[in-house]
Amino acid sequence: MKFRTEIRIAPSEVRIGYENRMLALGSCFAEHLSARLAEAKFRIASNPTGVLFNPLSIAAALETFLAPRPVAEEELHTHRGLHFHYDFHGSFSDDDPHRALARMNAARAAGAEALRQADRLILTFGTAWVYELRETGEAVANCHKQPTTLFRRRRLSTEEIVARFGKLLSGALADRQVILSVSPVRHLGEGLADNFASKATLRLAVEELQRRHANAVYFPAYEILMDDLRDYRFYADDLVHPSAPAIEYIWELFTQSCLTERARALQPQIRAVATAARHRPLHPGSEAHRDFCRRQLEAIAALPEADLSAEREFFERQMRHTPCPPQRR
Repeated sequence: MKFRTEIRIAPSEVRIGYENRMLALGSCFAEHLSARLAEAKFRIASNPTGVLFNPLSIAAALETFLAPRPVAEEELHTHRGLHFHYDFHGSFSDDDPHRALARMNAARAAGAEALRQADRLILTFGTAWVYELRETGEAVANCHKQPTTLFRRRRLSTEEIVARFGKLLSGALADRQVILSVSPVRHLGEGLADNFASKATLRLAVEELQRRHANAVYFPAYEILMDDLRDYRFYADDLVHPSAPAIEYIWELFTQSCLTERARALQPQIRAVATAARHRPLHPGSEAHRDFCRRQLEAIAALPEADLSAEREFFERQMRHTPCPPQRR
């Protein structure tokens, strides 16, 4: 007997190898996926300006990275002593406007550099609902707990999303390969019915973008959680975010579909080196530990594709420990 509908995912037309450079933008699910890729020692940058939920804010971030300019002080707003920007996450806010600007400009520069280097993009749409400033009509990435009277709430249309991203995919991003997904995280603050309407809008938009643009493919993270797993035990305690086992399961399907055969084959060796770097020796200056470090450095040298620079620095630092003097008998 079968108790669930398992999703069979075909190999993606966009593959990720260790030779690629990636930028991930989108909802907190994009953070989960990019964290797994970073743990696997791929070169990836994730949400330089903070988590982005709606497609218009993701598109706006891409546009500012493509043509970066410094954030001006007059763009900041102030609430309860904190200076903030509607395009940035609350973690960039500060009671000192100069510190806030410095962090925001550093993040925007990092995003521009990440996009310049990236040949793969992972874009995860979270919600089709946007909050627009009544004063300007601009869709904000974060409301920063401002009064709701400042915003107009509306749901994007499929056509609106397709038009905005169509310009990017056929223009400035035409030379990048793009993996699109819809976040399985439930936006219950919008109401259950509005959440379903939102996800349906996003899914239709992604389908149309994939149909029109050869450099865009879809990874079905939403369908995996909604239909393959389809049980509250695969949600965290808040019944909104996927649980750790659900994220692990989606990651396994992602690796099967989107990673190259070479990248998958290297996973056990890379995991072994990363695990060894987390080991804390009882006798760091001993010859036995130096020999252990030497073997790990040899393993790293045999894995030039992976970003094991932190592990290399760790073992080289360990090698510089003065050997323990021989014990007296």
